[in-house]
Amino acid sequence: MKEAIVRHFTAIQFDDVGTHSEDSCDYPDYVAKVCEKIQSGEIQFAVVICGTGIGASIAANKMQGIRAALCCNEYMAEMSRRHNDANVLALGGRVLGDELAVRIVERWLASSFDGGRHQRRIDKIHDLEASRTINR
Repeated sequence: MKEAIVRHFTAIQFDDVGTHSEDSCDYPDYVAKVCEKIQSGEIQFAVVICGTGIGASIAANKMQGIRAALCCNEYMAEMSRRHNDANVLALGGRVLGDELAVRIVERWLASSFDGGRHQRRIDKIHDLEASRTINR
């Protein structure tokens, strides 16, 4: 799936942090590498892929300042950018075909944050991230 995405988006320079084989790997290691690049400002957005996308999205969302969205269709991809200002797109390599994955990435990259009332919600997410406690 990764290769299909890279082949499709010839105008985009990808910073591929791995993996570079089909051997079993610990996806949190690779997710952390790419999310650290977002945290440092080296890159603005990332796509992470694991079998279902679930583990990669969970791992990414543990990192400060990351808003990862697991998307399985184009609408979810668009809304993750427009309403949630997602900076990481998670995809499931075993549950999506390459063609659909490319369309999801296209829509995600073509969308931008709407701001407005959604910014208030993003600010609340940042507050949750900073406090790490539940206020009741």
